[in-house]
Amino acid sequence: MNEIESRLVAQVEKHPYPLLFATVSGAHLYGFPSPDSDFDLRGCHVLPLAETVGLVTGPETVEKQCFEEGLELDLVTHDAKKFFQLMLKKNGYVLEQVLSPLIVHTTPYHEELCSLAKGSVTRHHAHHYLGFAGTQWRLFEQESPPRVKPLLYVYRVLLTGIHLMRSGEVEANLRHLNEMFQLSYLDELIERKVTGPEKGTLSDADVAFHLTEVRRLTAWLEQCRHETSLPEAPSTSDALHDLLVRVRLEVVS
Repeated sequence: MNEIESRLVAQVEKHPYPLLFATVSGAHLYGFPSPDSDFDLRGCHVLPLAETVGLVTGPETVEKQCFEEGLELDLVTHDAKKFFQLMLKKNGYVLEQVLSPLIVHTTPYHEELCSLAKGSVTRHHAHHYLGFAGTQWRLFEQESPPRVKPLLYVYRVLLTGIHLMRSGEVEANLRHLNEMFQLSYLDELIERKVTGPEKGTLSDADVAFHLTEVRRLTAWLEQCRHETSLPEAPSTSDALHDLLVRVRLEVVS
């Protein structure tokens, strides 16, 4: 374990509630962190019974931001009930968190969640990625000069969505995705992002080209949504209910 990993673990260990898991999300998961990128930690905590059934309930969401000795950290966790409910909705973000290979803290319950996350994927997750891509594109258009970073987020969510509709598999790393999609311009964009801000902006000609590409990939994702064999609804509701009951009784008993 290197120094950064040790410091991430130390921050997670300070969490006020037991954790089912904590993973790294954001630019590090997506495959294009800059030298100064902060670490986005995401996870699932478990409130004790007294803070779920009493008059005073505990926090559904715990958030912490800190900057210590050059390490910038953003930690967000949801209580198991809220997290499991999000898994049953068309929320690709929480599935990416559960399945992130960048694991800071894990438990046997996390292994169960990984299996259930895969069974929670539906055709309607395409709406999550279409909406996310649209939001990121609007942010990209509002900036002057336009930056590479929000554009990479657009491409990342579109390719994640297309791959998900075609395979049923969650892949959030843009480098890995491009090994499949082979879009020649993406490697250059990623290098411009990870090497620092001096190459992080785009010309008008670049923007015109990427607008065409984003429209093409958006249409492709829409087509994949219509053609996918993924189910209409998740099949994991009962299993998540049973798991929630178990973690309430076992983790904080």
